Amino acid sequence: MTATMIKEFRLPDLGEGLTESEIVSWKVNVGDTVSLNQIIAEVETAKAVVELPSPFAGVVTALHEQPGTVVEVGKPIVSFEVEGDAGAQVAAGGAAEAPAAKREPNLVGYGAVVEATGRPARRPRNFAAAPPVAEPVETKPVETKPFETKPVETAVPVVEPVETRPVEPKPAETVTGERPRSTPPVRKLAKDLGVDLEQVTGSGPGGLITRDDVRNFVGGGDLPAAAQELAGEAVPTQERVPSAQPGEREVRTPIKGVRKFTAAAMVSSAFTAPHVTEFLTVDVTPAMELLARLKASKAFAGLKLTPLTLVAKAALIALRRNPTLNSRWDEANQEIVQFNYVNLGIAAATPRGLTVPNIKDADRMTLAELSTALSGLTETARAGKTSPAELSGGTISITNIGVFGIDAGTPILNPGEAAILAMGAVRKMPWEYQDQIALRQVMTLSLSFDHRLVDGEQGSRFLADLGALLADPGMALAMV
Repeated sequence: MTATMIKEFRLPDLGEGLTESEIVSWKVNVGDTVSLNQIIAEVETAKAVVELPSPFAGVVTALHEQPGTVVEVGKPIVSFEVEGDAGAQVAAGGAAEAPAAKREPNLVGYGAVVEATGRPARRPRNFAAAPPVAEPVETKPVETKPFETKPVETAVPVVEPVETRPVEPKPAETVTGERPRSTPPVRKLAKDLGVDLEQVTGSGPGGLITRDDVRNFVGGGDLPAAAQELAGEAVPTQERVPSAQPGEREVRTPIKGVRKFTAAAMVSSAFTAPHVTEFLTVDVTPAMELLARLKASKAFAGLKLTPLTLVAKAALIALRRNPTLNSRWDEANQEIVQFNYVNLGIAAATPRGLTVPNIKDADRMTLAELSTALSGLTETARAGKTSPAELSGGTISITNIGVFGIDAGTPILNPGEAAILAMGAVRKMPWEYQDQIALRQVMTLSLSFDHRLVDGEQGSRFLADLGALLADPGMALAMV
């Protein structure tokens, strides 16, 4: 019989040099047989919740950390019992060849990937000439008791599965079945409603479980706020906090995860960049009429078009005439960095706190492409699955406070950006139109900018251009 051995999976750096993560939940138990790349845990970084794939195929022998525990990068979190030749599945420190599969660096969403068959196995690279890295940690044979931890002297920057001791072979166990096919938002909706997706029959392509399937399963009715939609966008939900017990006069919640990161970023921004906010109230009736025509157009069939879609596109056009707002103050090098691309951030309130994922190269997108990107960003943010990569590299942001019925505000800049635009609610109001008072659809725009980078004239011109585009979308022909 083939000999087996114990391998440890250490918490990887999930991107951006993050030093710790919190174990949110385990998707496996001790004794479970898992396959390569199977999701084994959810962990929360300072920016997002990330699913961790298994780097091994084998049996779970120990879960070293319990849910709710904050773990430093490099510490063992789970151990596996794998067959002796299964070590070839994962290149451990570049020492093993991979005839069938290999492990990519286990960053956000990364796991082992299967190589094409029929190709000769590559000789492992010699990493002796690579830049100096931390010495690998020597480990001792681990016990298989659940939730037992071992001290680790140094953090490991990437996952380095460590081979420890051989153990006696045991009969193979049945592999756990795959979870029902569904999307992250559907799984979130099912969780909020207390629905077990194992009991739901999917009506989508290939048996995919949809929102309607979950709603029909519970018999319809009102859905929680996390599952509602307004104009194609998520309605932000309240962060879950412990309930007050009888007799208690206050409830204390640890500051951690996304909330802790957001607080630090906002304090840094507020006391580093001199904020200036300007306001402009615009008759957006023509823009709303255009939106209605686009929704009825076959060219945009199946797309979620919202006021945010038009505001975002108009802002991208206005940036071409006012590129100063798409820049960054580099304090370390004493330089102003002006970007020739736009990574458009969209502020999203999630159950775990505020996040600002961004759409890469949004300025190169058509209106249809931008609509699709916004929908995908919203779905991912609603499910709490936004990756650190999507939260990094933004150049300018938009926050839609209109979904709360708010007209205007003074948004705080996302750190490293020169401007942020807040779009208010679209309201029907008496308005001067063609020298008469008429009931028109009106929106207030609030623009905050870093006065080190943007002068009042530049900020005003951008806001005026944006307002002109929303008041008369045909102006786009004169601006591009």
